[in-house]
Amino acid sequence: MSLARPSGSAAPPVRAADSSWFDRALAARRPLVMGILNVTPDSFSDGGRFDAPDSAHTRARAIQAEGADILDIGAESTRPYGDATPVSAEAEWARLAPVLPAAVGLGIPVSVDTMKAEVAARALEAGAAMLNDVWGLQRDPDMASVAAEHGVPVVVMHNREAVDPDIDIVADIERFFDRSLEIAARAGIWRERIVLDPGIGFGKTPAQSLIAIARLAEFSVFGRPVLIGLSRKRFIDAVSPAAVERRLGGSLAANLAAVSAGARIVRVHDVFETVQALRVAAALEGVR
Repeated sequence: MSLARPSGSAAPPVRAADSSWFDRALAARRPLVMGILNVTPDSFSDGGRFDAPDSAHTRARAIQAEGADILDIGAESTRPYGDATPVSAEAEWARLAPVLPAAVGLGIPVSVDTMKAEVAARALEAGAAMLNDVWGLQRDPDMASVAAEHGVPVVVMHNREAVDPDIDIVADIERFFDRSLEIAARAGIWRERIVLDPGIGFGKTPAQSLIAIARLAEFSVFGRPVLIGLSRKRFIDAVSPAAVERRLGGSLAANLAAVSAGARIVRVHDVFETVQALRVAAALEGVR
């Protein structure tokens, strides 16, 4: 399968997405929950569980019912420990295409987790409302222009080719964000459409991931909402050894700490439990 259009055929005109949902969501006085749906065979936490269309559709409906504000669908593993198998744009789209229309039809805003502009463009044409790029617009040179043309919100995540335990990770993240924001501005992406993600686990030691979470408030200098994606990640195991499927407690604790430090969006596998934890935390704040 090729993503290229037939020779001589014109691409349809790009219609800017209606991103008013994003403005309304951010206006809410509570953190937003992004539910993860991996339609991959090899994701670190749930690879192979939802890579068939029927199981993916069932999980998408469950994520919505459990209270997620955004559904984030990934069709290529971006395992944060550098051992994922890369796939072509054609293979990634072949996984995504059978799932996306039904997910969009649920009425929940759908984010697509991809680092390929080809896949991003197809997903947006199919109704996706947000892009989530684990290379922060710095890997595929066409990604920023695709996001700009469609006018959608885009998550720019910090990443590194290699772990360096000796660097100041917060300073490195800030430099990366500066570069991503520069790329976005040049492409014509409205700054109001940018979400920043410090990339917990990506190109970082467990200690550096903990530092990034603990110092999350420092990223407020950019004036953009921060998304945190720490669900079930290895830093939890470094603090309290546990298999991936037994890291819920650590995930909830770290997400609550991140929200207290200013995170506006939490990206999670365990939607119901996270929504419950956030509601209880908010209720406790309300009676103080």
